[in-house]
Amino acid sequence: MNVRSFLRFVELPTKVASVIPFLLGTLYALYRFEDFYVLRSILMFVSLLSFDMATTAINNYYDFKKAAKKHGYGYETHNAIVHYRLKESTVVATIAVLLILAVGGGIALVSQTGLIIFLLGGLSFLIGILYSFGPIPISRMPLGELFSGLFMGFVIIFISAYIHSDESLVTLLLRDGWIDLHINFVEVLYIFWFSVPAILGIAGIMLANNICDIEDDLENRRYTLPVYIGRKNALLLFRMLYYVSYLDLIVLLIIGVNPVLVALLLITLVPLRRNISLFYEKQEKAVTFILAVKNFVLMSTARIVVLGVAVVLGSLNILT
Repeated sequence: MNVRSFLRFVELPTKVASVIPFLLGTLYALYRFEDFYVLRSILMFVSLLSFDMATTAINNYYDFKKAAKKHGYGYETHNAIVHYRLKESTVVATIAVLLILAVGGGIALVSQTGLIIFLLGGLSFLIGILYSFGPIPISRMPLGELFSGLFMGFVIIFISAYIHSDESLVTLLLRDGWIDLHINFVEVLYIFWFSVPAILGIAGIMLANNICDIEDDLENRRYTLPVYIGRKNALLLFRMLYYVSYLDLIVLLIIGVNPVLVALLLITLVPLRRNISLFYEKQEKAVTFILAVKNFVLMSTARIVVLGVAVVLGSLNILT
């Protein structure tokens, strides 16, 4: 396996769905808590990226092993294992190395932070594995959008903010057999609201992917959400995800969680609406699926820039 086949095997461009929430959570912590730990951030990034690549690799390997239809719809091209004629032993070894990196980075991060990261990280690892592997993987059920959105859009943001919060969000202690748990409910709720655009944007990527694959998913017995609710309803849901995201940004601005600069994000509605319309006209994996990724990147990158500017201005005492 060379670098090119590896990057195709783990689908590196799709890792924006985990890296962007990581950056959003980090900037949120800088803006809200005004603190940052370099080592913790590096450890989380290594663990997060390795595990994301591992789950994608497992999903591709599982599809390779379980595919019922292997000809006539580009299977020979879009499946990296087939396209690059990768040895099965090499594929399995690659997955193992990625998982070792992910677990190692996660354990090191837990040693720096505490039990909350152990519990959330362990749960995320479990869901990540079940998403692509098992008797009935989550990705083959109508729950893929929900789980991918919540765990990649909220849990990643929460963890990447929590590791810089000095336990001002949640504390968990074990004392003499007692579990002492304290939750700052308001701050946790604020982070959830802050995460809504990322949750819905990532869910939109999964939804667009499944809309494009309705016919092929039926052939391969993948009963995703669009298969259950139909193409028309799935497209309507796809549109609504983005409008709810912008509504959430306005609410966050009103209650003071987001800086005033967030109002500038409304400008991104123009290209985003155009992308939605193009996807409505044609739902094709090779042509229009990328529009869902572009929408997520567009909206999220704009938020990252705005938050970054707010952090800089705040550090200069220009914003209060």
